[in-house]
Amino acid sequence: MRVRFSLGYGQVVFVLIALLSVPLVSGCHRSTEEIPVMPPPTFPLARDYIGYGVVNVSFTNLLSEPSSGGISRGYLRRGTVVRIIERRTVANRVSGESWVLVEGNYSPSSGSQGPALSRGWLQETMLEIYDNESRADTASKAMNP
Repeated sequence: MRVRFSLGYGQVVFVLIALLSVPLVSGCHRSTEEIPVMPPPTFPLARDYIGYGVVNVSFTNLLSEPSSGGISRGYLRRGTVVRIIERRTVANRVSGESWVLVEGNYSPSSGSQGPALSRGWLQETMLEIYDNESRADTASKAMNP
C-alpha cells in the first residue's frame, strides 16, 4: 500500500515561509555580553596625515611618546597649527587617553634658537581638530587676534 501526500498551493507557501523565517527568528537572540565597536585610531586608507590641529591652551609640551612621562621635545603655543599624522588611544588606570602624533613648527626646549620642524605627541584635548589647513589657519587667527 502506497500513501500519497499532496499539498495544495497555500500549504506549500506556508511551509516555505515557515522554513525561511527560522533563520530570522533565531538571529534575533541577543547575547548578554555586548561588544563595543571602536573605529580604528587612524583611518587605514588615509592620506599621509589625518587632518590639522590648532593648539587651544596657552602652551603645551611636545613629547617623545604618547605618555605624560615622555621626554619634552619643545613646546607649542596657543594658535600654533600642526599637521596630525597619527591618533592613538593609550589605556591608563581609569580610562583611555587619546593622543595625536603631530608635525609642526615648535619652540625648542633648550639649545637651539628659533622654531624647528619636528614630530611629537600631544594629548588630543590640547587641540582643536580641522579637516583642512585653511580652516585651521582661520581658527588660529581667531585665537590670536
